[in-house]
Amino acid sequence: MSNLSPVLLGFMGSLIAGLLTAVGAIPVFVGRTPGPAFRNLALGFAAGVMLAASFFSLIIPALDAARAEFGSDAIAALIACASILVGMGTIALLNEVLPHEHFASGREGPDAASLRRLWLFIIAITLHNVPEGLAVGVSFGAEGLSGGMPLAIGIGLQNMPEGLAVAVALLAEGYSRWRSWGIAALTGLVEPLGGLAGAGVISLSQTLLPWGLAFAAGAMLYVISHEIIPESHRSGYQSRATVGLSLGLVIMLFLDVWLGA
Repeated sequence: MSNLSPVLLGFMGSLIAGLLTAVGAIPVFVGRTPGPAFRNLALGFAAGVMLAASFFSLIIPALDAARAEFGSDAIAALIACASILVGMGTIALLNEVLPHEHFASGREGPDAASLRRLWLFIIAITLHNVPEGLAVGVSFGAEGLSGGMPLAIGIGLQNMPEGLAVAVALLAEGYSRWRSWGIAALTGLVEPLGGLAGAGVISLSQTLLPWGLAFAAGAMLYVISHEIIPESHRSGYQSRATVGLSLGLVIMLFLDVWLGA
């Protein structure tokens, strides 16, 4: 696989990570479905993985790349800071202009009376998953297999409980088990599109590398702060969410150091 192009690696890595969303949702077919306590634990785990990935897999490599290119710590820091803010601002703008809905907090964005609630929820999950795919693609585009593999594994791991949480939420809304699983699986398939875009942009010019890495980090940080952590604290299981965040963060840190070495 090391002989494959970074663009193809980025697409394949984000595709595998996205497919694990469908794998994680499989338990909706059997036995008792998990309650809100598990959902908050899963959301916290996702936040922890994304938080660690933002810094160790994206921001620190962005600083290193900018420092190598410009030879200045100050310029490297300015590039990283500006790109993070642009990444956060881009997702914030999409969050404002696209109508969407969260099960806990309700509808956000412009008036969407003509859209069915299911589609509003799918848009919300898409806003969540695109930055993940983008981050995986940028990592593969920047450093190839060794740089992208830890992030792809980490995102894939957090996609599994996240996929189950999505399917369980849909099941609670009255959707059938098959339809709940199918929708959860489809939300994960948005990630390869982000992965292809991220790897493609970085492969065009190495000058864009620090900008792309920090931009992807900013996009994920916005999702963590605006979407995941608030959702994980709405049902009264904040302690579970904190445990999940802690586990996700240390697991992602371990993967990054072990596989990225």
